[in-house]
Amino acid sequence: MSHNLFLHVAVKLAIFMAVSKTVNIAEFKDRVSEYLALVEQGGEVIVCRRNVPLARVQPIRKPIDPTPRQPVVGCMKGTVRIHGDLTGPCVPEDDWEMLK
Repeated sequence: MSHNLFLHVAVKLAIFMAVSKTVNIAEFKDRVSEYLALVEQGGEVIVCRRNVPLARVQPIRKPIDPTPRQPVVGCMKGTVRIHGDLTGPCVPEDDWEMLK
């Protein structure tokens, strides 16, 4: 690993550690806006119940695209080919032990 890359990773890790918080549920509920602001800046919050980690609140890495998309229903139309009979048995009836 090059020196510059190592330094870059070390700085990112230091920033991440600086903006990570571990809090109990009551404190999280009281200051949820502050903790969500911390998450918006790239940090994370570990929420604990009686000092036992319960949940992690972290930013969504992939930004949500606000542009409307095509409807999901029917988007794969024409992409599937059916070979054979969908309603018939998969195994020939002569091979069924229970019918003998």
